[in-house]
Amino acid sequence: MRTADDGSVVISPHGAGDPVRAGELRHALVHLLRRVRPLRVIVDLSDVPDLDPFDVGSVAAACDLGDDHQVPVFVRSPSGAMTDRLTAAGIPRQRVSPSPHRP
Repeated sequence: MRTADDGSVVISPHGAGDPVRAGELRHALVHLLRRVRPLRVIVDLSDVPDLDPFDVGSVAAACDLGDDHQVPVFVRSPSGAMTDRLTAAGIPRQRVSPSPHRP
């Protein structure tokens, strides 16, 4: 997790999903949105090969919670397939962008 120059907080999970990391991601997102309330939150999935359903649900719920707390949540996704899974879970397509590390 890091804070960008514009005040956005960027969360960058790494590697394949597992239940422990999914719980940590959910906890970090809830803490940021309820307690810290940065300008925006960016979930950077550039180093995540795939998301399990728990991760997808956690990110989708974070978008809704962020809306409730006036903190927009955006997702950087490295693949079209992952983008499709995230939007199917209810994340608006305009909040999911390709990773800046890929063409």
